Amino acid sequence: MHYLPRLLEKNIAEILTSGKSILLLGPRQTGKTTLINQIPATKRISLANPRDRLRYEKEPFALTAEIEEIAEKNNRPIIVIDEIQKLPILMDAVQDLIDRKIAQFLLTGSSARQLKRKGNTNLLPGRVIPLRLDPLTQNEQKSLPLTLNNLLIYGSLPEIVLLENTNDRERLLDAYTTIYLEEEIRAEAIVRNLGHFARFLELAASESGKIVNFSKLSQEIGISHSTIASYYQILEDCLIVERIEPITISKTRRKLSKTQKYIFYDLGVRRIAAHEGTLLSKEQMGHLFEQYVGLELLRAIRLNSQRMFLKYWRDPAGPEVDWIIEVNNSYIPIEVKWTELPKKSDIKHLQMFLEEYSPNAPKGFIICQTPHPMKISSNIYALPWNNISNIFNNQSIL
Repeated sequence: MHYLPRLLEKNIAEILTSGKSILLLGPRQTGKTTLINQIPATKRISLANPRDRLRYEKEPFALTAEIEEIAEKNNRPIIVIDEIQKLPILMDAVQDLIDRKIAQFLLTGSSARQLKRKGNTNLLPGRVIPLRLDPLTQNEQKSLPLTLNNLLIYGSLPEIVLLENTNDRERLLDAYTTIYLEEEIRAEAIVRNLGHFARFLELAASESGKIVNFSKLSQEIGISHSTIASYYQILEDCLIVERIEPITISKTRRKLSKTQKYIFYDLGVRRIAAHEGTLLSKEQMGHLFEQYVGLELLRAIRLNSQRMFLKYWRDPAGPEVDWIIEVNNSYIPIEVKWTELPKKSDIKHLQMFLEEYSPNAPKGFIICQTPHPMKISSNIYALPWNNISNIFNNQSIL
């Protein structure tokens, strides 16, 4: 199958060249194994292989012995261990080898929960550089003839994107979601009532991108608020949802929303988990478009060298801004509109935000379906949906 180069390859190469080790986390099917196979390594171990996993489970010390032997012939060999969450006990051996400067490691995992579940698992603080591999970004798909509708309905997982037939995409998404979410994630949950968790999963997918209403979910499923919160934590630990915090500080507005949002990491997976079809209303497509932009912003933030955070802003009295990039104690507000020609009325909340947080918010953006960038006002610009990365260029980032 055709390989799409990943932007993270450059980051990985630079970190390994500097002598550091890496822990690469990402949901299943985002292409971690394919990516690490592009990186030169002295030895590769896949714990997805039952034979290897059983061997190291019985004899964890064998890893140290093997790598010490390799190191006698290769100075600081690069060792790849795929699916490290399947055998967290090996993390102690990895730390020892890193501390003694015997080897560098490129570790991959698809569940932070499994790495932490023992309570005393060694997550190698200060010894590995954590990286995250997401579904494909816009820039990684530029060579493909994709449409916005397809991205909103089928998502951005590499294997799905590379399929030309929509029926094949639907079947693979359905199989993947059933196997991964229904079996593995539910097994991870260790919940007493799998029926409750299955219903929660469906509702969480339907409510993706919206401010979480714990009372509503609690009433619909018949479980407590604390259980709802623990279920969301499971999805977050398993890298299925992204948590978005609100901006809560304001000079004049005292009742800003303080509740977080959750977004499913892939829109195709979200749709299947929500048991939705492919014929969606204009309102649904608009809401998916908002989530799509949020996911693209998150992925760009992770690839950017500056320290940034993605947030949102909402006053229950009415004004709200879909996404806020917080960087260097300043803000970049971003509205998402399902239109080709944004109007003056579309920027009123952006203007409120820019005035409220001036001078820390000098400009704002509307992401829409306009074919070309537009200047809407003195400090608000409209960008095409496929040029989101322009927000992060040297002229836009504060």
